Amino acid sequence: MVIPSSLKNCFQLFYVLKISAAGFKYTANRGLILQSVSSDVFQNLAVEDWIHDNMNLENRQVLFLWRNSPTVVIGRHQNPWQECNLKIMRKKNIKLARRRSGGGTVYHDLGNINFTFFTSKKKYERMENLKLVVRALKGLRPQLHVCATDRYDLLLDGNFKISGTAAKLGKTVAYHHCTLLCSADKINLSSVLKSPYKGIKSNATPSMPALVKNLFEEDPTLTCEMVMDAVAAEYARCHQIDHHITLINPADETVFPGINNKTKELQTWEWIYGKTPKFSISTCFNMVYEQSLLEAEVDIHVKHGRIEVCSIVLPEQWLPPAMCNELEKNLIGSKFCPSETTALASTLLRICPQSYELHSKWSLLCENVMTLM
Repeated sequence: MVIPSSLKNCFQLFYVLKISAAGFKYTANRGLILQSVSSDVFQNLAVEDWIHDNMNLENRQVLFLWRNSPTVVIGRHQNPWQECNLKIMRKKNIKLARRRSGGGTVYHDLGNINFTFFTSKKKYERMENLKLVVRALKGLRPQLHVCATDRYDLLLDGNFKISGTAAKLGKTVAYHHCTLLCSADKINLSSVLKSPYKGIKSNATPSMPALVKNLFEEDPTLTCEMVMDAVAAEYARCHQIDHHITLINPADETVFPGINNKTKELQTWEWIYGKTPKFSISTCFNMVYEQSLLEAEVDIHVKHGRIEVCSIVLPEQWLPPAMCNELEKNLIGSKFCPSETTALASTLLRICPQSYELHSKWSLLCENVMTLM
């Protein structure tokens, strides 16, 4: 049965208040189907962490259904500057999150469904999970041509990627999560998953570009609620459990003790950017000053999200070497981000010689350095 959104809104508090940590422990022997009432990516990723860290999955499996407001989610070992357009994301207020699992970068919004399959490590099986999703979709619409690939993607019509996969394997517990593009904003998706940054050298895990399509382009009569319910029903059938979706509030400490600390950690700059594998940017940029075109060379090395080495080469005599050296010296150790560089540049500007020309050149240089971030 499909639960209408209005009924979900009316009854979600009832469900949330009735569920307790003890309830999770005793209410289901073989499995649970959970659905988040939150569209906050950090809260939903924290649920994954909490289940992974706290639930005994030796004799039980869990399916977690969740959707997020517009967000780019990068893999555990990825470089956000290499994977996405941070400038557009800041402008459009699209969040950036780093998950605990590996794999590539994905775009989430409310037109994308996420499925997380939790099992013991012994029972971990990605392909079986994907086949389950395929059966659910074909049960809804037999005419849909959806198949799983050897790369653990789901393809529509044999050519268009509608789902990507990632996983985390712990000592005794494992989870596999996958996306399902239903009616995602493809303009946002294509614009934010394209890095404008040139000259990056990195050993970070790269994403593999693919042609994508929304499932609902094939059948506009479908809804996300129908798809989630179909997958939940197939999951219940396979694991011989009740087809009951339990709505959860990821911020409820009575259900998930300690979860808000997990959410806060996932939101920190140190986790999102600081966990980026060491990389460097060696590039040139052009500056226009008083109708003259000038070229500057920049070489920056970044470790743990902070600038470790900084070299800026400017045209001779354009700016006093001492000023450029001061910028390089102060950038070392700072976060590789425009807000910190803006604050740093403003502070240094106040102590540089009082000259309109020097101030203009300084501002122009700092603006261009920030375009690399």
